[in-house]
Amino acid sequence: MKKTFLWILAVIITLSAAMYQRKTGPTYPRAEKVILGDSTYSLELIRTSGARDARVKLPVKDTAVHASVYYKKLGIAEDWTRVDFKMTNIKYHSAFMKKIMRKKDETTLAAYLPQQPSAGKLEYYIELVKNGQTVDVAKNRPVVIRFKGDVPAGVLIPHILLMFLAMLFSTIAGLFAAFKIERFRRYTLWTFVILFIGGFILGPWVQWYAFGDWWTGIPFGWDLTDNKTLFAFVFWAAALFGIKGKGRPWLIILAALMTLVIFSIPHSLFGSTLNYTTGSVTQG
Repeated sequence: MKKTFLWILAVIITLSAAMYQRKTGPTYPRAEKVILGDSTYSLELIRTSGARDARVKLPVKDTAVHASVYYKKLGIAEDWTRVDFKMTNIKYHSAFMKKIMRKKDETTLAAYLPQQPSAGKLEYYIELVKNGQTVDVAKNRPVVIRFKGDVPAGVLIPHILLMFLAMLFSTIAGLFAAFKIERFRRYTLWTFVILFIGGFILGPWVQWYAFGDWWTGIPFGWDLTDNKTLFAFVFWAAALFGIKGKGRPWLIILAALMTLVIFSIPHSLFGSTLNYTTGSVTQG
């Protein structure tokens, strides 16, 4: 009964940390609420795109509403470029997008931001006009969108699953160690192995597809995602000593707590950024 309760608690903690990390990260769409005339619109402004023009959608079907997006390269002193939104019929041909992501074909206002090189960033804001009333969205604090290369699903999905499992087994190992349940030794070893495969084999592979670099953490850079993985791995390497002999459960508990803290830090924070002036990609 105690083991079942701890497993349920571990799943809740892991899911909560994963959801918090995703929703607070710089790649999660930015929510904006706009009141235009007698209508209120809830917008989700995208902050990441693959190797293609980035589609910005507005949930507006009122033909009296006209909208434009203004964009420019991040960190470059240049004029804003204007692109008008057009009423567009968007079809999701992918069964995955329709079923798993709950996407439906729709007709809505859409505009496209031009594709940038990997790690290139644009900043943008939106202007809405209806019957002479103009409302600016994010003009004072423009949205920043980062472009990256497309990562094959065969690499990305296993990486995500293994990192999630590493968080889960880390949590259960810490809970079992805290309650002195012997299986904490097994889950400590599993956490170490899964974290190594997900973070140091598949992780660099994802990074290479997305930004053309295998590793951008210490000692080569300050990419926070890579460094989070590195620090978590160091703690679990130390925790391996906690399963020898009579055991040192406090090492496993410490590693589990630090992993929870580390992986609650927003994903992709201080990630790769293209310097348009020098052409180099920096982190941190």
